[in-house]
Amino acid sequence: MNVLLTGGMGYLGSHTALSLLEQEHEVTILDNLSNSNPSVLQCIESISSKQLNFVRGDVLDTALVKNTINQFKIDAVIHLAGLKAVGESVLNPHQYYKNNVQGAISLLDAMLSCNIGSLVFSSSATVYGAPQYLPINEEHPTNPYNPYGNSKLFIEQILIDIARSNKDWTIVNLRYFNPVGSHISGLIGDNPNGIPNNLMPYINQVAANQRPFLNVFGGDYETPDGTGIRDYIHVEDLSEAHLAALNWIDDPDKNRDINMNTFNIGTGVGYSVLDIIHAYEQINGLKIPYKITARREGDIAACYANPTKANTILGWKTSRTLEDMCGSAWNFQKNK
Repeated sequence: MNVLLTGGMGYLGSHTALSLLEQEHEVTILDNLSNSNPSVLQCIESISSKQLNFVRGDVLDTALVKNTINQFKIDAVIHLAGLKAVGESVLNPHQYYKNNVQGAISLLDAMLSCNIGSLVFSSSATVYGAPQYLPINEEHPTNPYNPYGNSKLFIEQILIDIARSNKDWTIVNLRYFNPVGSHISGLIGDNPNGIPNNLMPYINQVAANQRPFLNVFGGDYETPDGTGIRDYIHVEDLSEAHLAALNWIDDPDKNRDINMNTFNIGTGVGYSVLDIIHAYEQINGLKIPYKITARREGDIAACYANPTKANTILGWKTSRTLEDMCGSAWNFQKNK
């Protein structure tokens, strides 16, 4: 299958590209490199011993997306491109709606014009908002707590309407929980430009003495240790979920009742921020200094998945442990 990966040079995209190449898919990456590095391309090709196509550009450029689909005879799209920092979205909502929602519409315009209707969408557990119950299944009400989550939910609704209106489309909506860790090679990992917005790359930089300490946002949540609890999933497990999604799309049984399906992609286990810090210290033999600071606007106390639907329908399950997550993260930081 010829697969277009938007945002494929980023953290999630690069690992997904490797998973696709390992399964003999032809991969084309479209990325504007706003939060990634050109060297990632060489790393992907070095690890896989395979070549892929790379187009530098923005998903907002509909003509470019259309030309890319036609040039590389794309069969399916995995849409990963977009802004993803909760706190930043609260400060700059307009930019999030422009990049995420308008970017998705631009991609859909190009796909429609090229008669391509196979899509895997990168959504987020943020669409659920403050949990009404835990663990969260796909039937949980959606009520995003911040503009980032709103942007993802808006796109989901657009996709639902498209799927209802046109049975030629087949769409898988993946609601990611919290990807962490790095590829086993240690050559690619979470390496954001500027100050990290996510926990693990910030811990990595503290461990490497690039930053003096870790800010822990909130120590007074109603959790066992007062810090926020999340469902952390190894990025390689998450990347493999895209393969399962493509298999569902490509299922020869076209008599199924629906042409769009939504799945939680998580482990079903919640760890607090302090749990992650202590595990990282123990596994890697390092000390991570931290300071408890005020809560970050837009954050919630606890969120973790019920992944049963993905386990059952997609045949996908996680296999990597918390030790794998923390150990691989530091391994990447050392190699970098």
